[in-house]
Amino acid sequence: MQVLSVTPEIFPLIKTGGLADVTGALPIALAAKGVIMRTLIPGFPTVMAAFKKKKAVLQYPLLQGAKASVHSVQLAGLELFVLDAPHLFDRPGGPYGNATGVDWPDNWRRFAALSQVGGDIAGGAISGYQPDIVHAHDWQSAMTLAYMRYGKAVGIPSMMTVHNLAFQGQFGAGIFGELGLPAVAMALDGVEYYGGVGFLKAGLQAAWAITTVSPTYAQEIRSPEFGMGLDGLINMRSSDLYGIVNGIDTGIWDPETDKHLVSTYTARTLKARAANRAAVEERFSLDRDDSPIVCIISRLTWQKGMDILALVIDGIVATGARLAILGSGDAGLEGALLAAAARHRGRIGVVIGYDEGLSHIMQGGCDAIVIPSRFEPCGLTQLYGLRYGCVPVVARTGGLADTVIDANEAAVSAGVATGFQFTPNNGGALLHAMRRLVDAHASPAVWESLQRQGMKADVSWDKSAEKYVELYRSLLSKRVA
Repeated sequence: MQVLSVTPEIFPLIKTGGLADVTGALPIALAAKGVIMRTLIPGFPTVMAAFKKKKAVLQYPLLQGAKASVHSVQLAGLELFVLDAPHLFDRPGGPYGNATGVDWPDNWRRFAALSQVGGDIAGGAISGYQPDIVHAHDWQSAMTLAYMRYGKAVGIPSMMTVHNLAFQGQFGAGIFGELGLPAVAMALDGVEYYGGVGFLKAGLQAAWAITTVSPTYAQEIRSPEFGMGLDGLINMRSSDLYGIVNGIDTGIWDPETDKHLVSTYTARTLKARAANRAAVEERFSLDRDDSPIVCIISRLTWQKGMDILALVIDGIVATGARLAILGSGDAGLEGALLAAAARHRGRIGVVIGYDEGLSHIMQGGCDAIVIPSRFEPCGLTQLYGLRYGCVPVVARTGGLADTVIDANEAAVSAGVATGFQFTPNNGGALLHAMRRLVDAHASPAVWESLQRQGMKADVSWDKSAEKYVELYRSLLSKRVA
């Protein structure tokens, strides 16, 4: 089975969050099940720098303003189609904006181009290659399905995966004339969205199947609270909606072999985590004692509940826990957390920014990781925490609710608990969960049970990949029918 994946990010080439981890790991997991996934990605500078030999398989004399080409590349076990369009993607800063975080004003043009090429490839534009299925990810590639619907690939089954419904790619109606779509597409059942053009909405409308990255999130987005204005459309498509929880790359995230760690370990050698713990204490200037170290590895944003954390952070320190915080985001939240660290020297340490290696050491050395998100489609850091014996403390929402078993009395007695859940958007509930964590940490037998049970959890891609394969097969059967 040949599947074309279209995505703006893929690990290890370009990453701003969990999307890249998913699109980088899924093709490898699918290959073991007889599915060949080739991924179309934009030729961002880091992507183009990763390969020297170029083999153009598709040429565009004019693509959204200038010439472009598509190259077939093999990198890091991945089969890639790279869209080389310097006028769109060869820019400093991040993939979506400049160095100060301001979005590029022509993002609609950049990702319309990516999607147009995806639609062309789906329609057979590359000699010798014809995908059986097209799988698009998030708003940046969602228009691929619209180009398929109104083009040569109308009969090719397609899937739209929503990693975060909050990001939708909404643009003014004035761009429609430059998208290269027929006039009929600018309609309620096409790409039109509240008088403008909605990239994600267009993908949801055109997809043969819609998936989200956890079963709970698939249900949450059917409500006005989580539907972000698209709940009506999603409910209309509910028979085509599926929730498949993400996995992680257990080769990269493996405490027994992780080269980022000061000391590797297994569930049977948890004492070896002590060296990583000491490294965290040193890096974050924390007091050296037996109290639990709780880490936060996150974008510092409203969605992630970092304002809630900031409001109760003094209370968290009062429970006896220490905090190690790694992240960046809203300037106000960064400032609030840095101020808290200044108030509680030795109890709170903050590193603004992101450091992949440090994030591994934190998972391998901290006792717990707290994730207070208001909503979380899946979340990956709690899966890393389970894998590393870094006990997750999570808001009961989305994929967090699906992947962590709360340490209530019954679950602890049965030996199945893996972490702590609490009511989202509630500072008091977060504080209560932290007190539960500190109490559990005081009992070595209970704490080791939580760690070992979490490390036994299957957080790999194996089961999830099998569910994708089943869904691909069902879509192919519809095409045949």
